[in-house]
Amino acid sequence: MQAEAGTPLTDARAPLEVRPRRRTVVVLGLAAGWVVLDQVTKVWAEQTLVQGEPVQVVGDLLRWHLIYNSGAAFSMGTSITPVLTALATAISVVIVWQAFRVRSLPWALALGLLLGGAVGNLIDRYFRDPGPAFGHVVDFIRLPNFAIFNVADIGVTSAAVLIAVLALRGHRLDGTREGDEK
Repeated sequence: MQAEAGTPLTDARAPLEVRPRRRTVVVLGLAAGWVVLDQVTKVWAEQTLVQGEPVQVVGDLLRWHLIYNSGAAFSMGTSITPVLTALATAISVVIVWQAFRVRSLPWALALGLLLGGAVGNLIDRYFRDPGPAFGHVVDFIRLPNFAIFNVADIGVTSAAVLIAVLALRGHRLDGTREGDEK
C-alpha cells in the first residue's frame, strides 16, 4: 500500500528486511551501554573501596568487597588467564558476527548482555595489571555464600539464563520457533 502519492509501493516483507539491522543495533547498543556501566562501576569501586575490606550495604545480604580476580567465575582458572582472555575474545567476535544475523528481539537482548559482559571483563584482562592478556578483573559485589562479582558478570549470567530459556522454548536467532513451518 502506498503511504502517500509518489512513494513506491511496498510489500508485506519489507519490514522484515529492516529488522535485522534494528536487532543488530539492539545487540551492539546494549553491549556498549553495559560496558560503560561496568567500567564506571569498577572505577567507582577502585576509588571508593579498600581491597579486602568489606562494606555492608544491606545488612549481610549485600556488601561491597573489592578484589582483583585473575581467573574466571569463582576464581577458577587463575593459572590460565591468557587462555580465558583468548576464549572471551573469540566468543566476543562470534557474538558480533551473530549480531548481524539475529532477527529475534529476545536473542538480541541476550547477545547484547553477553557481549557487554564479555567485553567489560576483557577490558580488564587487556588493560589492567599485571599486563595485556594477564590482567585481573575488578570484582566488588558480594552476596552471602556466593562469589564476589561485578556488573559484567551480571550481564553474562543474565544472558546465560535468557539463552537457556530461549533454547528450551525453541526460539531461534532468526525469530522462528522449532516446529514452525517456513
